[in-house]
Amino acid sequence: MRLDKLLSNASNLTRSQASKAIRQGDVTVDGVVAQKGTVKVTEENQVIYLGTTISAPKPRYYMLNKPLGCVSANKDKNTLTVFDYLLVPRREQLHVAGRLDKDTTGLLIATDDGKWSHRLTSPKHEHSKRYRVDLAETITPEAKQLLEQGIMLEGEKKLTKPAVVDVLDSQKIILHITEGRYHQVKRMLLAVGNEVVGLHREAIGHIELDPGLEQGAWRHLSPQEIDLSKA
Repeated sequence: MRLDKLLSNASNLTRSQASKAIRQGDVTVDGVVAQKGTVKVTEENQVIYLGTTISAPKPRYYMLNKPLGCVSANKDKNTLTVFDYLLVPRREQLHVAGRLDKDTTGLLIATDDGKWSHRLTSPKHEHSKRYRVDLAETITPEAKQLLEQGIMLEGEKKLTKPAVVDVLDSQKIILHITEGRYHQVKRMLLAVGNEVVGLHREAIGHIELDPGLEQGAWRHLSPQEIDLSKA
């Protein structure tokens, strides 16, 4: 990792402030005053800034109960984002693992661990996503069967992977899918002649939305939730 990036990530300094501190001689690497922020350092190097040892921060993993009306983006000029609720340091370094639409609520995960989030959300790993879906019309046995067989979405060239559908009542279902296509749940129900009027994500893989989290509230993921080896 570049020295200026390490210093910025591990402190409250911006990248430009970190670069300035290095130029001023405030940072040493293995006892030698650093000259440039572009120098590469590893965990084996001892980096000290104004007498304090600097080490790369550990990856962060957060669960948020996403409310209605905010978008899954770091910044938006016109509306609230999920990061207006996730009030943690260095939010700009986080990304959403599995976005939710503005009008969808429920489990949202934010992290700065790109490899982990890819493994969690990539269709090839088949981590099931579970949604509670409110429908405009009655779900028919034929529609349920089509969803569980896999259907062709408008504009697509490949069938969706088979879903699992649990019918709660005539206009409410639990839908399990292993993909993450654009507006997939809404498009799947449209393809079988219905319409989604309410959508709430309850789980991704083994990670369940904490029932104790109110809308807009967040917490750190537990070590068990972070561990994908058994998922």
